Amino acid sequence: MSESAIQVIIADDHPVFRDGLRASLELAPEFVVVGEAGSGNEAVELARRHTPRLVLMDIQMPDMNGIEATRRVREVSPESNVLIVTMFEDDASVFAAMRAGARGYVLKGVRADELVRAMRAVSSGEAVFSPAIAVRMSEYFGGLRSESMPRHPFPELSQREREILDLIAAGSSNTDIAEKLYLSPKTVRNHITSIFDKLQIADRAQAIVRARQAGLGGEVAR
Repeated sequence: MSESAIQVIIADDHPVFRDGLRASLELAPEFVVVGEAGSGNEAVELARRHTPRLVLMDIQMPDMNGIEATRRVREVSPESNVLIVTMFEDDASVFAAMRAGARGYVLKGVRADELVRAMRAVSSGEAVFSPAIAVRMSEYFGGLRSESMPRHPFPELSQREREILDLIAAGSSNTDIAEKLYLSPKTVRNHITSIFDKLQIADRAQAIVRARQAGLGGEVAR
């Protein structure tokens, strides 16, 4: 195993699906599977033992569901980033997963290359949602908007920071933001750090929730 390989744990109670995920990773040699779990408890124990960079987590599992397992994994291994891979796309599951600390949410059946791209992004700390989930989130938060909402949310942010937050809410990566706004990647990172500090949020997933509640991110990336 290469020392630079990204360690991955697969948590799903269906062995056939775990086999399929492992086969998909053959397309991306930078990942190496260090453990497989058939239950939430097993996923937490493997995360404690291996502290992997990435955990692929199903929601419906015996002993402990994937939402609670995600919360526990983040407690025992804060370095681990969780990507939910499931068939559930209801609002309750999506937002419960985000509140538990998941950094991404994709649906089973996603193409192998799309899954690998999501894994790369989440393992680097970015927030990723499959197109269907991103659209649902946009529609959900759009339904919460009020006509009385301030025209310019987050007055503590500069205009440039609001532009960047809007792009984050639309699902853009740091590289996409840098290209769209003609900024250097370092400048984008500095702005994002400032946004997180001013809004008192910990990560990109929280930023997406806050921004979409405020009406940003209308053009969801596809």
